[in-house]
Amino acid sequence: MLGLNYLAWVGIVSWIVVPLLALFITALLWRYSHTVPGKGLALVAGVAILSVPALIANGIKSHYDQQVRELCAKDGGVRVYETVRLPTEKFNQWGQVNFYRPDQGENALGSEYVLRTDVQYFRRGNISLRRYHVQVIRHRDGLLLGESVGYDRGGGDLPGPWQPSSFSCPKHHGETVIDSIFISNQGVQK
Repeated sequence: MLGLNYLAWVGIVSWIVVPLLALFITALLWRYSHTVPGKGLALVAGVAILSVPALIANGIKSHYDQQVRELCAKDGGVRVYETVRLPTEKFNQWGQVNFYRPDQGENALGSEYVLRTDVQYFRRGNISLRRYHVQVIRHRDGLLLGESVGYDRGGGDLPGPWQPSSFSCPKHHGETVIDSIFISNQGVQK
């Protein structure tokens, strides 16, 4: 229909049709109200109409955020099956491994370890719902050292020039599966 996609129509309705409708209803109620409270109600009606698209978008995002929480409660989180002690020179000043190269795919942890990442989409589009599964495997014996499962929602906002919002679970607070598996020898008595 007119060559516009779904998101373009949502934008047109949200940013043109709804404000025009709010202006029309407010003007109509204002004109036929002969009292101060009546004119105040006309303004409240206009503001209420203007807020409907944002309320709907927030309700939809809340629905998917709840799904993320439920999925995360089932199998989300970091699981470490074996830790690897490394010398302190293998870590940066923040305690993170310094040999991690995210642009190297499965070889992101060098030749000794395999970093496998699997992304499963439950929903794509303006609102996306994804499951991330990350595994760290020792190359020489194929042993799974640890894994992390997380879920996230992206988008669902009103169309506009801003970045879409997101929600993810679990919140790692800086702790990833890599940081949990590889630990420093610092402070270990020999």
